[in-house]
Amino acid sequence: MDSQTSKSSQASQSPHTPHPPHMFQVDLRGLVDLLSHHLYSSPKVYLRELLQNAVDAVTARRAAEPDAPALVRLYPADGGLRVEDSGIGLTETDVHDLLATIGRSSKRAEGLQEARSDFLGQFGIGLLACFVVAERIRVVSRSARTPGAPPVEWTARDDGSYTVRTLPDSARPEPGTTVHLTARPGAAEWLAPERVLTLARDFGALLPYDVRVGEEPVTDLPAPWDRPHPSPASRRVALARHCHELFGFTPLDSIDLDVPLAGIRGVAYVLPAAVSPAQRATHRVHLKGMLLTERAEQLLPDWAFFVRCVLDTDSLRPTASRESLYEDETLAAVRDALGERIRSWLTGLAAGDPERLAAFLAVHHLGVKSLARHDREMLRTMLPWLPFETTDGQLSLEEFAQRHPVVHFTRTVEEYRQVAPIASAQGVGVVNGGYTYDGELVEALPSVRPGTVVAELDADTVTAHLDAVDPGEELALSGFLAAARAKLDPLGCDVVLRAFHPLSVPALHLDDRSARHEQARAAAEEQADDLWAGILGSLRGSAPRARLVLNHLNPLVRRIGSLKDPELIGTATESLYGQALLMAQRPLRPADSALLNRAFIGLLEWATHGEGDGR
Repeated sequence: MDSQTSKSSQASQSPHTPHPPHMFQVDLRGLVDLLSHHLYSSPKVYLRELLQNAVDAVTARRAAEPDAPALVRLYPADGGLRVEDSGIGLTETDVHDLLATIGRSSKRAEGLQEARSDFLGQFGIGLLACFVVAERIRVVSRSARTPGAPPVEWTARDDGSYTVRTLPDSARPEPGTTVHLTARPGAAEWLAPERVLTLARDFGALLPYDVRVGEEPVTDLPAPWDRPHPSPASRRVALARHCHELFGFTPLDSIDLDVPLAGIRGVAYVLPAAVSPAQRATHRVHLKGMLLTERAEQLLPDWAFFVRCVLDTDSLRPTASRESLYEDETLAAVRDALGERIRSWLTGLAAGDPERLAAFLAVHHLGVKSLARHDREMLRTMLPWLPFETTDGQLSLEEFAQRHPVVHFTRTVEEYRQVAPIASAQGVGVVNGGYTYDGELVEALPSVRPGTVVAELDADTVTAHLDAVDPGEELALSGFLAAARAKLDPLGCDVVLRAFHPLSVPALHLDDRSARHEQARAAAEEQADDLWAGILGSLRGSAPRARLVLNHLNPLVRRIGSLKDPELIGTATESLYGQALLMAQRPLRPADSALLNRAFIGLLEWATHGEGDGR
């Protein structure tokens, strides 16, 4: 080999030498398995794809021939299915370019672009989805755009092979397409007549063309929300019937969803029972008449969890599987528009139909409170209507603020239960802010009701509203109080003496979040090793301790105060402490449970002490 040949050989093997590109090889069976197990939620989508292709073909033909027939017919028989449409049809070139090329959509074909906005589909999956239920697909089509072109037949199998041939004119005299499916083993049930009719009506009830399964009509137009009725009352009854058929419940009310700029028409049905805000609402969305999904979750704002929607749109984008909505700016704008429509309905009820509003709020006040947190105008509108638990009973914040110069509130239900009976007896108004959203709304009250004073109620405030005991009487009880304080000091609780109503309450346990945090820190310090005990000890704060407020007006407390036996005073004090905890419905710490058990046994022993001596 000479040097010139050697150089040529080395150059041919250089890593920088370009190689001819290779084409991807598609395993159709593997792709079908991917579709059926990961892209589509159910094999039933095959029928939607067939309907969609047929309707798109009719739409394309009508763009060029407005008077062209608009017919789609489905004929299930002998374990197979035949679908005929009077659409635009295909030439042999179209068949090779569109049916046999995975991922290419007929919407890209020349001459169809002008009608694209009216098509249902946005992806070129098309007939490929039919392989989920079929082992063979046979398409016979004749083009309306090329009248002289003969009918063409395309036959494909699920192994990835296909054949194309032209047919005599008699095989398809008129433009349009016929699709024949042969069921794959185990999938015949999806092509059964009853199943095909059910699926066709579910997917295509709002399609704008004449669609039938055999002689049975599929479409049911106009849509329920567009049908004329003799009166608003009869329309509400008809929509309630539609809701029951569709969702299985009779709604409290129905809300029209008419957003022309977004191409949306539909209705929202108000649930008759309360649901958790954490439960994601699902809605039915039709795209240009074709059912897109029954489980659209992101259609409405999170606060509108008390309605279920069904609507038709021509502006929203479907995902690749066409079973959910694509999250984009258009969907965000639609979500805001629909939320505004529901908000307007609530405002209208407040202004003109208080009885219906009261019935709605009795069930769904939580949803409105969620909305009012972020919408000051909605809070202002709903102030006279939203119910809150208060020491004056179930009241709106508006009515409560009219009764009390200061709107006191607690942040937890436990704190409210501690102070509600006592505060009420002392004339102090308190709102329970421990329920979801209530505390936030009470704090926002001054922003929509200027001049309102809002204050969080803590242990110091409650104690300050209780009457002090005569200094002489308190001095006489100093020995008892010292023994009681010594008994409860290890529990992080002080003892104070006050006079308050109702007389039937012997003791009141008061604390706040700071006191509870300190108790939790102290408990953790007791159980920690030396290192952690030192760290936790350094975190010891100066937060106020919990306190047991003894009611000097209560006869039992007066009798206990006259005891001389230190051990019995301690047992009685523990009993009062435990009873006050139980009255406040507070969760008990292990130390509290042990105290209750010890006090109970101690009182039993004291009560039966003389029995063994025969006294």
